[in-house]
Formats: sequence, C-alpha cells, structure tokens
Amino acid sequence: MPKILVVDDDKDICLLMHRFLTKNGYEVETAISGLAGLKKLADYKPDLLLSDFKLGDIDGTEVLQKAKEMMPDLPVIIITGYSDIKVAINVMKMGAFDYVTKPLFPDEILLNIRKALKTREDAPVKSSSGKTRPVKAEKENYIFGNSSISKKLMKQVNLVAPTNFSVIIYGESGAGKEAIAKTIHQKSKRKNEPFVAMDCGAISKELAGSELFGHEKGSFTGAINQKIGHFELADGGTLFLDEVANLSYDVQVSLLRVVQEQKLKRIGGNKEIDIDVRILVASNERLPEAIAQGKFREDLYHRFNEFSLDVPSLKERGNDIFEFAEYFLEETNKDLEKEVKGFSEEVRQHFKKYPWPGNIRELRNVVKRATLLTEGEFIEEGSLPFEIVNHEKLLFVEEDKEPEVKADRRLHGQLKSAAYEAEYEMIMEALKKVNFSKSKAAELLNIDRKTLYNKMKKMNM
Repeated sequence: MPKILVVDDDKDICLLMHRFLTKNGYEVETAISGLAGLKKLADYKPDLLLSDFKLGDIDGTEVLQKAKEMMPDLPVIIITGYSDIKVAINVMKMGAFDYVTKPLFPDEILLNIRKALKTREDAPVKSSSGKTRPVKAEKENYIFGNSSISKKLMKQVNLVAPTNFSVIIYGESGAGKEAIAKTIHQKSKRKNEPFVAMDCGAISKELAGSELFGHEKGSFTGAINQKIGHFELADGGTLFLDEVANLSYDVQVSLLRVVQEQKLKRIGGNKEIDIDVRILVASNERLPEAIAQGKFREDLYHRFNEFSLDVPSLKERGNDIFEFAEYFLEETNKDLEKEVKGFSEEVRQHFKKYPWPGNIRELRNVVKRATLLTEGEFIEEGSLPFEIVNHEKLLFVEEDKEPEVKADRRLHGQLKSAAYEAEYEMIMEALKKVNFSKSKAAELLNIDRKTLYNKMKKMNM
C-alpha cells in the first residue's frame, strides 16, 4: 500500500484528504505545519509528499528543498492558489512533480497522485560511468492505426529505428511527435538506455543552455547547486528536442559543437565530458523555412537531417480516429477504475465531423473528460465539450455566412456563456494564425504561456 504524507496548516483539509486517500487505498499520515511535516518525513518515509504552499511556519519552497535533500527521489505535489501559479512554476523547476490549484477536485488529485507514483517505476539507476540517469519502463507509446498514411508512417519508423541516424520529426502540435520519438527509441539498440525529452518551446532562452548542458555551482546568479544537463542524463540513450526551432541562435552554436564532437562542458566548467547520445528533434514548422528566416542554423539542420518523417494530423487519418479513441477510453478506464464500454453513435458522428485542431492530444483530453463525466455504459453527447457538439454552428459564425445563426446563439446564451465563447474563438483564432504554436499564440494574446495552458485546459481545447 503506497504511503502518502499530507502537509497542510488547515486541519480540516488534512482530515478530508486523510479520509479520501485512505478510501482510495493509500496509507496516509498528516502534518499541520512545514516543520512538523519534515520531521514526520524522516520517520514515515512516504512514497509521495502532498504539501500546501502557504504554511504557517515555512513555505512550500523550503519544504520541497529539505524533502529533496532527505529523499531525492520522492515525488512532491504542491497545492497552491491560482494567484501563486508563478511561484508554483518555480517550485516545479526545483524538482516538484506537479502542482494542483485550489479549489481542490478529488479526481484531479487522484490522477496526479497515480501519475506521480508511477515515476517510482522509472527509478534512476547508475550508468557504467557512474552518472545517475532515469530509465523509463518500456511500453507502447504510439498507436499507428490502419489507414494508408498511418501504415506508411509505421514503415518509416520501423526502417529508421534500428539505425543510429538523427531524425527530424515534423507534425502539427498535438499530433504525437514525442510518442513517435519514444517509439523510435524503444525499437532501437538503445532501448534499455535512457530516453530524455526537452520541450525547447517551454524553456526560456536564458535557461535553455543550462537545461541542455548543465552548469556548475556559482556559474551564474541563481546557480546554487551543480546541475546535470539533459545531454548527460541521456548518455548512452536518446535525447529528444521538441520544437527545436525555438532555441536561440547562441544555444544553437553550442549545440552544434556538442553534436559534432560528442563532448560538452557544463556552463561555468572547464572539464570536457564525453557523451554518446542519439538525437531526435521535432518541429511544427519546416526547418528550411526557419533557415530562410534566419532563425535556424543551416549547418545544425544538416547535422540533424539524416532522416526525416512527417506525422499526419488526425483529420488526415480517416477512421483511425476511432482506434485512437478506443485506446484512450481503455487507458482512462484503468486510471479512473471505470467500465465505460464505448461511444454512442451520436458521439461517433461528432468525432467524425470535428476537424481536431489539437490533433491526438485534443482527442485524448476529450475522451478523458467525457469518461470522467459518464455515468452509464456509453459516452453520450452531453459529456462532450461545447466546441465539438457545436462545431458546425461555430463554423458558420466564423465564416459569417449565416447571420441568423449568430442571433440563434445569442438567444440561447447568457452573458457568461457569450464571454466564454468569445474567449474561445479569440484563442482559437490566435492558434490558427501561428500554426497552433502555444508559445507564439500566448505572445499574440499578450498573456504568459501558463495562463494560455490554463485557459485551454478549462475549455477542454
């Protein structure tokens, strides 16, 4: 029975979490202050720590830091208010597994806990060089489907996977580029070595070099400890760089040298470190176009372009959509311990007509949400998000072809729903303008990336 330690200065929260988690099969201890939690951590040795950020004596930052010193591999989930999200992101950079915002939803907490505990299955091991590195449990990462375009993709993956080629993976956001990269890794001779992924679009230009190459203690302001970079973590295995075109030009120069020489120096360090890494990169824009715009180095492109493949969008894959949907339903049934059997004919028709701008990632989120909301044996229309059920009406409004449809929608919606729909349409329009790059869409909307993520999550986009 997994052990969970809950730290919160609200006794009622501690009591409720104790009852809820115990009911769901966990052994639970609670503490009503940060210092009491750290003392109990040493004695109880839990499998997971769930801590509020604002505590009476010390904050979640110190709790996390001390907990990681005592138990480096302990998954930590931070509870925070919406106004503390920036602080929570910093805490995640310090090593927290995830954070949840108040108000707390039991199913959301339970899913996060299950995901965090699964990381224990991927326990870090020592490589032959003595470096600590994560090893992922092997499992199927990608369902190819039976359409001709899917079979072509599968053939290309099977062809290139056993080689040591660098690969460029093109595809729209959410199409499954990282899952394809994991599949290539698992079918390669490096499958028992680490697979390390880095989202180049989610990391600031200032931190990208440190994330890739690591840094020495004191090498720059804020470098309070030595950091092992992604290249070293991936030594012997595969490094996947998602949205690689977002790397700054300076970082690209350093990256080229490491790729060419298979050696690196940590930022602020003098020692050269030998590495053996296969590199897979992904982009939702063509790198030759980025070269023409002066955003990407041509010599680095040629280093990566030993092989390239295109991941088709979901709307190109015909009836594969139902194969994916059934797979995600089975996956979610296991997570939620439910027995939803399938999709009603009405839902299947909506799935077939909807263009899926968010691709496989959007489909997965829709199926997860619908499964959670479903009380019967089959997922019905009422469990689907607004934009899927009303897709054709929204299309008419966007194209301004049916003014009466606008009036019809106004009659059916109150102010709140109208504002929701307007915000949804604004976000969707921004995403379309930048080819569904969330970083660029956030800039266009003049909000930060995390705020955009939260809005998209709330709207089930």
